[in-house]
Amino acid sequence: MVTAISRVPDPEASEDPLDSYSATVIRVAAAVTPHVAALEVTGTGRNGRFRMGAGSAVLFTSDGYLLTNAHVVGGAQGGSAVYSDGTRTAVEVVGSDPLSDLAVVHGKAPTVTPAELGDAESLKVGQLVVAVGNPLGLSGSVTAGVVSGLGRSIPVWSGRNRRMIEDVIQTDAALNPGSSGGALADARGRIVGINTAVAGAGLGLAVPVNATSRRIIAALLKDGRVRRAYLGLVNTPIQLQPSAVVRTGHRQGLLVVEVLAGSPAERAGLRAGDVLLSVGEKAVSNAESLQKLLFSEAIGVPLELAVMRDGSKIRVLTFPEEMSEK
Repeated sequence: MVTAISRVPDPEASEDPLDSYSATVIRVAAAVTPHVAALEVTGTGRNGRFRMGAGSAVLFTSDGYLLTNAHVVGGAQGGSAVYSDGTRTAVEVVGSDPLSDLAVVHGKAPTVTPAELGDAESLKVGQLVVAVGNPLGLSGSVTAGVVSGLGRSIPVWSGRNRRMIEDVIQTDAALNPGSSGGALADARGRIVGINTAVAGAGLGLAVPVNATSRRIIAALLKDGRVRRAYLGLVNTPIQLQPSAVVRTGHRQGLLVVEVLAGSPAERAGLRAGDVLLSVGEKAVSNAESLQKLLFSEAIGVPLELAVMRDGSKIRVLTFPEEMSEK
C-alpha cells in the first residue's frame, strides 16, 4: 500500500498575484514612458515670450509628430517638448480640435521610436490601464488603475458656447494637472487614450484612440482643423424596452436629453425625450456612431433621422450645418 504524500506549497515559490500586477505595470511603464514628452507651450508678448500652459504629449510618428490635448495648446503657436531621456525639441502647433480635445504638435525627429496606437473599441470595463504623463511638472509619472466606464461625455465651454466632448474613457488611474495630453495604455503597451483633465482633478478621463479619433488626427495633419456637421443634440445611449424593439427593429438608440436653441435639430422639430435610432439609414447606439456620420461631407446635405417618439417610429429630415469654432 502506497501512502500519498501531499506536497506543501513553498511560500517562496508561489506567485503573488500582486507581483504579476506589478510586473505588468512595470513592463508597460518601461515601454510607454520613452514616447511621452513634457510639453510647454508659449506665446509672444511685448516683453518677449511667455509661458501659456503645460502638459504632456505622445509621440506617434517617427518624424516627430505628437498627440496632446487641445486645451493644453490653447491658442499657442509653439513651444517645446522634453522626452524622458532629456532630449528637448522646439515644437509648432499643427492643428487643434476643441470638440474632441485633441491637438497635434510637431518637432524634430527624435531618437526614440513612436508609440503604438491601439484601439479603444476593444476596452472592457474593469480592464487594467496605465497612465503616463507629467503631472505637476513631475516627468515620467506613472499611475495604474482600471477602466471605470466607457462612452462618457464631458461638458466644456468654448467661448460662450457649451460643447460636449463625447465618448471618453473613465479610469481610476490618478490624473492631475500636467497629466493632460499623456498616454493611457493597455496591458500590451498600446496607446488606447490621450488623458485629459478638463473635468477637474480626481476624475480620470481620456479621449479614446479609435476610428473616429484617427480620422480627426488625419484631418489635423492635413488641414490643421476638423470640419464637422452640427445637429445640436445632447444625448446619451439607451437600451430599448422589448416592446419598443418589436415596434422599431432597433435594440439601442440615443436618448435626446437636450436640443440646443436655434440648432438644425430644433428647426427639424426634434425634442428632449425623443430616441434617435438611425441617421441616414445607419443605426446609432453611442456617441462615436453618431460622430462619424457628422464630418464635413454631411454639411448642408439633407439627412433623414429615424426617431422613436411616444412609442412610435417617425422620420425627421434635418439639414446639418457646419459647426462654428467660436
